[in-house]
Amino acid sequence: QVQLVESGGGSVQTGGSLRLACAGSGPTAGTCAMGWFRQTPGKEREFVAAFSWTDSRTYYADSVKGRFTIAGDNAKNTVNLQMNSLKSEDTAVYFCAVDVSTICYSGIRHYERPAEYDAWGQGTQVTVSS
Repeated sequence: QVQLVESGGGSVQTGGSLRLACAGSGPTAGTCAMGWFRQTPGKEREFVAAFSWTDSRTYYADSVKGRFTIAGDNAKNTVNLQMNSLKSEDTAVYFCAVDVSTICYSGIRHYERPAEYDAWGQGTQVTVSS
């Protein structure tokens, strides 16, 4: 099973920036994409962004477009999330996830669903305060 480890969370003031990193290890052959989700207490896990390994396309939730940038490195099995212009509503635990399959699908409708991912990291807290 693929193992994922996130790093880079922390506390920042409104308007600040943070960079999250995720490293994958184990049987990563067949990786279709890596993505980021976030979750706050009592709410469903929410899609943030995804990076496709097959065509290097990026996908973003509307709430983070223009502020967050996802970048993947296939050779290193890593994916980073640069978060700028952070808002209080970005406060959440952020999870890295990997989609491993023999058939890779494309499109945000696929990547925005948590059920499409096969392994998850432990999560890293991001807190944005005014």
